[in-house]
Amino acid sequence: MPQTEFPSETEIVIIGGGVIGCSVAFHLTQLGYRDVHLLERRELTCGTTWHAAGLIGQLRATSNMTKLSQYTSDLYRDLESISGYATGFKQNGSLSVATSEARWEELRRGSDMARNLGLACITLSPDHIEELNPQINIKDVVGGLFLPSDGQTNPIDTTRALAAAARQGGATIHEGVTVTSILKKDDVATGVKTSKGEIFAKKIVLCGGMWSRDLAASVGVTVPLHAAEHFYAVTEPIPGLPTNFPVLRDPDNCIYIKEDAGKLLIGAFEPIAKPWGHDGIPKDFSFDELPPDLDHFEPFLMKAMHRLPALENAGIHTWFNGPESFTPDDRYMLGEAPNLSNLFVATGFNSVGIQSAGGAGKVLAEWISKGEPPMDVWDVDIRRMHPFQQNKAYLYDRTIESLGLLYQMHWPHRQPETARGVRKSPLHDRLSQAGACFGTNTGWERPNWFAHKGQVAKYEYSYGRQNWFDNSRHEHMATRENVTLFDQTSFSKYRVEGPDARHS
Repeated sequence: MPQTEFPSETEIVIIGGGVIGCSVAFHLTQLGYRDVHLLERRELTCGTTWHAAGLIGQLRATSNMTKLSQYTSDLYRDLESISGYATGFKQNGSLSVATSEARWEELRRGSDMARNLGLACITLSPDHIEELNPQINIKDVVGGLFLPSDGQTNPIDTTRALAAAARQGGATIHEGVTVTSILKKDDVATGVKTSKGEIFAKKIVLCGGMWSRDLAASVGVTVPLHAAEHFYAVTEPIPGLPTNFPVLRDPDNCIYIKEDAGKLLIGAFEPIAKPWGHDGIPKDFSFDELPPDLDHFEPFLMKAMHRLPALENAGIHTWFNGPESFTPDDRYMLGEAPNLSNLFVATGFNSVGIQSAGGAGKVLAEWISKGEPPMDVWDVDIRRMHPFQQNKAYLYDRTIESLGLLYQMHWPHRQPETARGVRKSPLHDRLSQAGACFGTNTGWERPNWFAHKGQVAKYEYSYGRQNWFDNSRHEHMATRENVTLFDQTSFSKYRVEGPDARHS
């Protein structure tokens, strides 16, 4: 495809030609923007998009994130007619199974939220699961949740369809153009420096995936993410495998299984992950794979065989290992950089970029246009991040845990287990001696509750009253009836000065 003339100035520059960048470009054109230039260092999808599993799940942890995923699914359903390009999208549904009472409660809670949002879902007994998919081993299954409108898509084809629709809307896409730095004046982003020269722009959108952290850091913007190895295997063709095989998720065993052109793809979100690219991502990394690690992946393949015994007789066609980027709290980053005006960020999608791209692209395009987000997206707002999280040792340690959080139990009040002790109060040791059970907030170790004598200061998570309920009651009564000392080291402090400042 011939390249158009390279501009020296434009209204909006988008950095990165993965599914996120192409979605932002498309949605900007839907709002009437025409002077939009997307810059991709090699070819579209060459970073991480190309090797994504392409799962389109809609039920997320919160109602707002679920709404955005619903929008993505609806967009992909119609994208072929919008763009004229096939995407491989099909709504074959998804089935999540629970092998513990706790997980079963989590699924049922999710189903209640889904129904309130108009998202069709069906809770299933083990016998009904077997009727839906007789190949599943239900011996240890407590229940399941079926979402008939979930599905899957081809990541490369979907991204190219978004790019085609963006071009049709007036955007220009440049492949083979590397952004080497972001330009700024004072606290305002003004453009980008590229391998083909400088472009001055009113708005810059950073959708650079794994490369986003270091590019943002060069202009003092905190985008804390770290790459990790991500594994899946693809079987040989399986005779008689139905093409409408629902995506199967077994979160208690950290696995998912999907149909892939007459084969099965088995992937995992293991609880102890392998960080990668600690010293930076190679600039020439493009459509590349990492060496397979069969010892690391084998336990999850065995779990998949347990859940789907037909896999025991299926040969493995492909062992795949490719990197993806993860954030400290397993939620992506969206919005305008808090300390650099006109630089917008959409990155760190924690292996759910395909199912998030439509909603994220729509929200960010409207944010750019109106100066504020069209809905509450605090879950993923980049302003929640803090400079200390840019520390590479912190990111490395947290990534070991964060990759697997997608399939771990999403307990109320759950505290991260890695990268702890970043910030401590001068009273930390004395609080610990008093029996404090610490949680973390913006890196600070804060006492969430105090253990009674003989009690271990450790959370026992549940969806009901957790083990600290009586401890909290005791502390409230002590505050009400006696005197309590609060350590406010971790609280923000503000100094108000000027002729109109006064003490309250």
